[in-house]
Amino acid sequence: MSYVLALDQGTSSSRAIVFDRDGTPVNVAQDETRQIYPQPGWVEHDPENIWNSQARVAQKVLRTSGLLPQDIAAIGITNQRETTLVWDRRTGACIHNAIVWQDRRTAAFCDRLKADRYAEVFQKKTGLVLDAYFSGTKLRWILDHVDGARARAERGELAFGTVDSWLIWNLTGGRVHATDASNASRTLLYNIRRSCWDDELLSILDVPRSVLPRVVPSSGMIAETNLFGTPVPVSGIAGDQQAALFGQVCSRPGMVKNTYGTGCFLLMNTGDKPVASRNRLLSTVAWDRGAGLRYALEGSVFIGGAVVQWLRDGLELFHTSHEVEALAARCEDTGGVYMVPAFAGLGAPHWDPYARGTIVGITRGTNRSHLARAALESIAYQSMDVIRAMESDAGIRLSEVRVDGGATANSLLMQFQADILGVPVIRPVVSETTALGAAYLAGLATGYWKDAREIAALWQVDHTFEPQMDPGRAAQLCAGWQRALGRSRSWVPAS
Repeated sequence: MSYVLALDQGTSSSRAIVFDRDGTPVNVAQDETRQIYPQPGWVEHDPENIWNSQARVAQKVLRTSGLLPQDIAAIGITNQRETTLVWDRRTGACIHNAIVWQDRRTAAFCDRLKADRYAEVFQKKTGLVLDAYFSGTKLRWILDHVDGARARAERGELAFGTVDSWLIWNLTGGRVHATDASNASRTLLYNIRRSCWDDELLSILDVPRSVLPRVVPSSGMIAETNLFGTPVPVSGIAGDQQAALFGQVCSRPGMVKNTYGTGCFLLMNTGDKPVASRNRLLSTVAWDRGAGLRYALEGSVFIGGAVVQWLRDGLELFHTSHEVEALAARCEDTGGVYMVPAFAGLGAPHWDPYARGTIVGITRGTNRSHLARAALESIAYQSMDVIRAMESDAGIRLSEVRVDGGATANSLLMQFQADILGVPVIRPVVSETTALGAAYLAGLATGYWKDAREIAALWQVDHTFEPQMDPGRAAQLCAGWQRALGRSRSWVPAS
């Protein structure tokens, strides 16, 4: 027997999962990663914590599975995407904490770029909106705010990367500085139509080309690692949401998946051509298997499962996150309460960095069960907003939504999602589709799996949530959500 190892470095944890030939997870190891909040709206990670936690779980999952390095046919990497790191090429030490995708410190700079009429340039070339979410302005901030960083970058002493690049650098002892097109497409620096780093965008953001990683296929022989004492190929890379799209076998244009993690991320396969959004969604690279780029439409919700973490850690309503479903189920509805978890602004399709979290409709009868239910429903409402925009852009009405991520275990949430969308929500047997997608990309490159048809045959349905709510009631609830959403918009003044 041989297996594929997926390294899944996410916002709140590092995980390692071993998959067999059936695409079944054999074992998993996980470490939570520390969140750092230097100022309101700022979010950072310790780069060494990212690497050490990922290396630790990779070694642990082999040990607890009783596997040897030679039992691993390939390694696939999937990662939180826009999180930005800069390190010294000689020492491998980062010059600043990683700036996380949720971080809003460059919102005012993005506003200045918009005022200078650069928004259309970035949208046309990158498929992205000008927002603090993406890596390019975070990289610019580090170069401008860390003493000596810009001069060192211009001398070729520094390397920039998203988390995949940071992992590959450490897995190879600094021999390989690379990323794939799915991650490159999230930087505001990569031209998704020409498949290259773009000189005009580099000039606008004042980023030296010397800091950039080499762009490699998402599936291919990328590097070898000696992390386990024996060379093992690293042959798959994809940003977490593109990996989930691949793991959900959304291989045909028009197929959609939603991943419920720290945030929520909806992607629609659009085939071999990027689709320009009229509703402020993103056109992004889905993957590159060596035969040309494949594209997707994407809508990103900043706060999904993170709202449950806030209930747990901030309000201390329960001890473990899985308790939220039972707490929410104590009441039949929210009692008119809506929660808008715009803790870091609003993502697609609103793109309001100045929105902030809001709870409305509270009465004397409101209790913690209502708050728990309102928090779960907020995840579904935000996803609904993105899906409606996606349907408008694509000119189709979705017939189903495939779902994955940790929160899909919450059946109350999944049922409510189906109810307000009015279409079936399909949960697969293997919910670890982000890691599975990375494993598939790695295994296809090494011949572990023969082709896309073989992996498509492995996908199986665990449960289909059919809409049960009266459509009129669903419309009424959604109208209330839109009113609540309006209360959160532009809450803090633009700086």
